Amino acid sequence: MQDIHKKNQTEREDAGKPSGFTNRRHTTVSKEPLFRCMVILNAAAWVSLIVALVLFHYARPEFISGMQKFWGVEGRVYWSKEHVDGLLAMLQVCLGLSLVSMILRLRRNRRKNDSFGINLFILASITIISLITLNTIFYTTL
Repeated sequence: MQDIHKKNQTEREDAGKPSGFTNRRHTTVSKEPLFRCMVILNAAAWVSLIVALVLFHYARPEFISGMQKFWGVEGRVYWSKEHVDGLLAMLQVCLGLSLVSMILRLRRNRRKNDSFGINLFILASITIISLITLNTIFYTTL
């Protein structure tokens, strides 16, 4: 009875595979060192984007409301050079990590059912747009 169950299970697993196909992947995807490296790079890239957003918050000019003007409270009306330098560096790190992760994924994924990871394209496009916008805004206001 167990032999029939085992035979049916292997037939279901091999149903979509061409004849003569041998699976050479012996380890699961989550235990592969390359896959773990890609996941770590991907997470580090997203964390660097979050750090860049925090730096952007501190780098931009402060909003001075009418109440602050009335009471004479001073606020910074210029971009913080130190925070902008850190922001540019973090965005460049984020772009580099996402591109390296994309290249590793491209090298690893060779089958049709391997997912490529659209989040890397989204991350890279957000970072590129941010770098272009920041360079345009910051260097035209100096």
